Amino acid sequence: MSALVLAWLLAAPAPVVVGPGVYRPLFPADPALATVPVAAFRLDVTPVTEAGFAAFVAAHPRWRRDRVPGIFADAGYLRHWASAEGPGAGARPDAPVVNVSWFAARAYCQARGARLPVEAEWELAAQAGDHGPVGRDEPGWTQRILDWYARPAALPGPVGQRPPNHWRVQDLHGLVWEWVEDFNQAAAAGDRDAARFCGAGSVSSTDKDDYVQFMRVAFRSALAGASTASSLGFRCAEEALP
Repeated sequence: MSALVLAWLLAAPAPVVVGPGVYRPLFPADPALATVPVAAFRLDVTPVTEAGFAAFVAAHPRWRRDRVPGIFADAGYLRHWASAEGPGAGARPDAPVVNVSWFAARAYCQARGARLPVEAEWELAAQAGDHGPVGRDEPGWTQRILDWYARPAALPGPVGQRPPNHWRVQDLHGLVWEWVEDFNQAAAAGDRDAARFCGAGSVSSTDKDDYVQFMRVAFRSALAGASTASSLGFRCAEEALP
């Protein structure tokens, strides 16, 4: 492990406590679940970086791109790395790692004694604004996210450059999409109707104006566990300390 990688790992901020709070699923599996209470949990302040994931791969070489079985990662897995060993000298160690499958992200978090956040946890953290737990109440908050969604995909810049939100979490918007533990929850519930993402698809939603969550639900439902993308990363969560 290089001195630069080690320095970045040691400098990574400790997880912060998010919640408790209430999450409103866009498409609840049952009308009785229109609101979901979310217990307090700990969440990484920023996404996992190239340096962090390179250290994981070095310690767990079965997750190298030349060794991982195809059932756990598609052909795009870590395709931007200079070699199977790591991202290369020209890469930014402080950029969020991308082109990582759900299986690999899950393995990383487990190796750290953590886990991926579930959708309700991630959404609770992501719905917070700069000054309160519900960002949609703040002028310009929704439009900033929609503007990011509209930009062409590109390898992201460094983590931690955006102001922390109400929970002191950074980069939930504006940097990368992120894996959650139950990313295929909607599909598992039998909701595979493509029309839900068109005009008529909002009829059964709890909030027809929540365009940013519509986009996230659509993206998650299009993924398989082995999927990778140059705009898709992750962060880890942990149980709240007693």
